[in-house]
Amino acid sequence: MLNQGFRIFDTHTHIGHARHSGRVASAEDVLREMDRFGIERSLAIPFPVVADWRAEHELIGAAVRAYPDRFFGAACLDPYLPETVFRDEVKRCREEYGFRALKLQPQYHGLNPFAERNNFFFETALENGMAVVCHTGTGLPFSLPSLLMMPARRYPDLKIVVAHCGGGIFVHDAMLAAVFCPNIYLELSSLMPHHILEVMAEVPGDRLMIGSDLPESVDVEIGKILGLKIADEAKRDILWNTAAKVFGC
Repeated sequence: MLNQGFRIFDTHTHIGHARHSGRVASAEDVLREMDRFGIERSLAIPFPVVADWRAEHELIGAAVRAYPDRFFGAACLDPYLPETVFRDEVKRCREEYGFRALKLQPQYHGLNPFAERNNFFFETALENGMAVVCHTGTGLPFSLPSLLMMPARRYPDLKIVVAHCGGGIFVHDAMLAAVFCPNIYLELSSLMPHHILEVMAEVPGDRLMIGSDLPESVDVEIGKILGLKIADEAKRDILWNTAAKVFGC
């Protein structure tokens, strides 16, 4: 098997309907890929642009209820909704479906993580016992990983996951954020193997995790970790342990 006996937690998958790309992914579609590559659990996130955020949350909530040992859910919605609407929907996702994360998409949401006026986003996650997963890389200027240092400092009990670890070109920016903020974690999808080794020279494996993002990338994202010449314990951290700690397995 591709997983070589390691437990795998994919921290970046999507279920639902993408308005911007036309992609459609059901829970069963994702499960087939999980079973094919030996993935035990996935964090299911709405696509970044959707027609109806509540309906997308319902789809993911249904998947969590149908397959509670395979899926955790994440909320993702327009942060410029009235604040009470935003907070109420995130709370509903936690109370009804046990969602574990709140996703920020800077390139579509246009929300500056650094700005004090946007503290409500991070406070909402913290109040609901969720981690924040933030897309980084494409979508400048608000997708710079280093901008997450400010909310990480303001809310030291909040776990913040840097999705895509800066997207390659900003990998060192992501490393900087993680080195100076112990509550920042790096999700490694889209990096080349040599990037991951650079990251590991400064950030330990128990702050790193994998994600696939899209089905066609699953084997690549798993394979590049398994192929690294690193200790098995570091592989276990990246493939399972860190995510289990952050999302509460």
